[in-house]
Amino acid sequence: MVSRAGRAADEVRRGVLDGTYRVGSRLSEPDLCARLDVSRNTLREAFRMLADERLVVHELNRGVFVRVPGAQDVRELFEARRLVECAAVDGWTPARAGVDAVHRAVERGEGRAAVGDWTGVAAADVEFHRALTALGSARVDDLMQGVWHEVRLAFHVVAAPARFHGAYLPRNRSVLTTLLERGGPAAARELRTYLDEAEREVLLAYRGPGPGA
Repeated sequence: MVSRAGRAADEVRRGVLDGTYRVGSRLSEPDLCARLDVSRNTLREAFRMLADERLVVHELNRGVFVRVPGAQDVRELFEARRLVECAAVDGWTPARAGVDAVHRAVERGEGRAAVGDWTGVAAADVEFHRALTALGSARVDDLMQGVWHEVRLAFHVVAAPARFHGAYLPRNRSVLTTLLERGGPAAARELRTYLDEAEREVLLAYRGPGPGA
């Protein structure tokens, strides 16, 4: 059974990941207590859970803030993705289940782009990469959950989301096509190049003005 603190953490986490609470913004205890109908002690326990997930930080005498991932965080996130995601794709064979979830994520991203929902596109992009990782094992995907949350947080630092995420929609479909037509090793090589380029794009955003610069 999920505790009240766990439910509060779920609500705040959703707001952080969908951009309702922007990176670097202060999370008001009185406002959240009122909105979630919880005590300050319960909310603070929820904040501790989210701090353990590296989604929020507590600053002494200032309060709790949505964490701003730094450039080194981005490098480590992409290194983890290359190690795990590419291995999962490389080992895929048609006898393994899971490719339907990859296809659904590609279509969801294209559908969100068609209506200009770039937050939805970003979520679908993470869903696509999670589905690729789950080709290896659902347990591996569970282990990577924190990585996916931090990736979504890092995406919120990127300016011009339409340009950034829009450029990767056709590449998502290309990786899927390569996987189905040429197999796992070819798709893994394509994916590695894709992730290398995406890492450079995100790091460029961190060098510009704004959080993480």
